[in-house]
Amino acid sequence: QVQLVESGGGLVQAGGSLRLSCAASGRTFSSFSMGWFRQAPGKESEFVAAIHWSSSTDYADSVKGRFNISRDNAKNTAYLQLNSLEPEDPAVYYCAAKRGVGGVRSPVGYAYWGQGTQVTVSS
Repeated sequence: QVQLVESGGGLVQAGGSLRLSCAASGRTFSSFSMGWFRQAPGKESEFVAAIHWSSSTDYADSVKGRFNISRDNAKNTAYLQLNSLEPEDPAVYYCAAKRGVGGVRSPVGYAYWGQGTQVTVSS
């Protein structure tokens, strides 16, 4: 069993930055691929970024060049650095963990999810 706890959300001005953290319990964190998804009110859940257990990364086109995903296996933590935040970015951001490297852009297959952290952008 893996438990995920996100933190780092908040209110930031457009153009600003936030760093989200996802702390995982358990001793097998390094074997999981980690993904970040977001969901805005009235919208479908959207893939944001993923980092494989090998540390290769994948980004949605809408955040490529602005967001950066990373992981620290020694701390059992994944991060999502949000830069140049835009009015389209506000949402609840969720981290998730899955085994394997395939299908990281789909929420299907992620076995573990955090509770989410709210990101709000003011104009």
